Amino acid sequence: MNRLLLILGIAFLLFSCSSKSDKTEPKDEATIKQDQKMEWWREARFGMFIHWGLYADPAGEWKGEKIPGISEWIMARAEIPVAEYEKLAENFNPGKYDAEAWVKLARFAGMKYIVITSKHHDGFAMFHSKASKYNIVDATPFDRDPLKELADECKKQGIRLGFYYSQAQDWHEPGGTYYNIEQGKPHWDPDLKREPLMNYINNKAVPQVKEILENYGGLDILWWDTPRGMTEEAAQALQNVVDDYPDLITNNRLYKGWKGDFSTPEQHVPPSGLDYDWEVCMTMNTSWGYKWYDQEWKSAKDIIHMLTDIASKGGNLLLNVGPTAEGEIPKASVDRLKEVGVWMQKNGESIYGTSASPFFKLPWGKCTTKEVKGHTQLYLHVFDWPKNGILKVPGLKTRISDVYLLSNPNQHFAWRFVDGDLQIHAPSVTFDEINTVVVLKTKSKIEITSNKPTEKEGSILLPADFADIYNPGYGEHALLSGSGTKSVIHNWVDARTRLEWMFSIAESGVFRVEGLVRTSGTAKIKVKCDDKELDAEISATGDRFETVNFGKIELTNPGDQLLSLLPDRDNWNNVELMYIELIKE
Repeated sequence: MNRLLLILGIAFLLFSCSSKSDKTEPKDEATIKQDQKMEWWREARFGMFIHWGLYADPAGEWKGEKIPGISEWIMARAEIPVAEYEKLAENFNPGKYDAEAWVKLARFAGMKYIVITSKHHDGFAMFHSKASKYNIVDATPFDRDPLKELADECKKQGIRLGFYYSQAQDWHEPGGTYYNIEQGKPHWDPDLKREPLMNYINNKAVPQVKEILENYGGLDILWWDTPRGMTEEAAQALQNVVDDYPDLITNNRLYKGWKGDFSTPEQHVPPSGLDYDWEVCMTMNTSWGYKWYDQEWKSAKDIIHMLTDIASKGGNLLLNVGPTAEGEIPKASVDRLKEVGVWMQKNGESIYGTSASPFFKLPWGKCTTKEVKGHTQLYLHVFDWPKNGILKVPGLKTRISDVYLLSNPNQHFAWRFVDGDLQIHAPSVTFDEINTVVVLKTKSKIEITSNKPTEKEGSILLPADFADIYNPGYGEHALLSGSGTKSVIHNWVDARTRLEWMFSIAESGVFRVEGLVRTSGTAKIKVKCDDKELDAEISATGDRFETVNFGKIELTNPGDQLLSLLPDRDNWNNVELMYIELIKE
């Protein structure tokens, strides 16, 4: 991964746009090989996750009852006996399955790879397996291997392919693990006579992993999941199979502590980039598998902003679809992917093969970078174009050769440097309502004076527009309006929404935490920072913004900090917030 280089700190931090290859120390042979293996994956940035299995048939409902949680866990959540769940296979016949259409949709959306569930925790294989008759060819009337058809289409259409395989949890097998095995709980089905884990590993998991690696034209990715109850012996047996495929990319979920080739933040975007390859896996609604009554969809705008945010931090997005039991990707997913695809067709250059942003915070959006002929090219992703028509790029020092609109390269912008900031003038441009991408071509090495909040005269100011707002995938979202000292986070009504700020301190100390807020009722909130926590209550302020004292917190580790505000889910109201301030005692 291309990383930011910290070259000056305390009051101001200067960042360089240099890639890892610019470092003076030579790479060893292992690093060079790893870079070569990961090259296409790092270039891709965007992939499709597909959760499809028997669980698509009940689709979140069992015997007339809507089962809470993600639909692919229905066997465990509803505690369905093995023999009863097996009967779903008798009628599983996805006649509308069309591998060609699935791959075309992924390509249109701008996705470069697909990862599909070959076997999920319910133990049912979605491919033709000789290791277990519990598979879609032998146990259902469908009598086709959908993963073989998908593999053929991916090869034909130039899409990379990966298979998800649940290596530990297998609720169908006597030796497979299950979700609460590590707590010493019994399997919910008393008729399933337990066996040692290695019986399952040697007789089913290892043979099936060999099958999917040998029989589908050469996989690019093997995506492990949930090593609950896994042992090192079991993990090593599977790793021995993988070792025969040196170009195969694997994730970090085979066994706890084993890194694999990339890490997998799930259902959340890290507040900053990570020091290794990483991929966010994310649903479009609340469930991975198809759930007929789950209509809490992210918008295309949400998805484009998320993809941009992840790329600006140097990561990939693996966005999920959950096909129906008939084999169709839900229309809501299709519609959103097509909208994303329209944007990507115009702006994909600003996502593919890019590196992380050199800026700490851009109040109007995000930035991605790319090395072009020895110089860094900046892609400015503007979510909210300033109303005065002037886009301010804070702290940028470089020589610029051109500034233009990516979707229309003939549209050039005027620019000038004012008080250490670049100002781009675009008063008469038709902007993209979701994300306008401005290309900034440079002629020299980039230096940036960071605007990361630091202590000044005993105070650290964290304005609203410097916060990372983490809304849930569904429900009402907190919103940001304005910028600088006039920025406000409003519509913060969902207690699942948290706020986070990054800042830096030069030395340890005790700080009083205050916030300028407005709320019509009382609310409780938790402040977390530097492994410390404090609980606070916000009293009603009526129609005025008032300063609220959250309490004192001791920060003992100089350097970068992450402060989080987490609402009390049992006592929360609509809160508006303009800033947080840490005042040194």
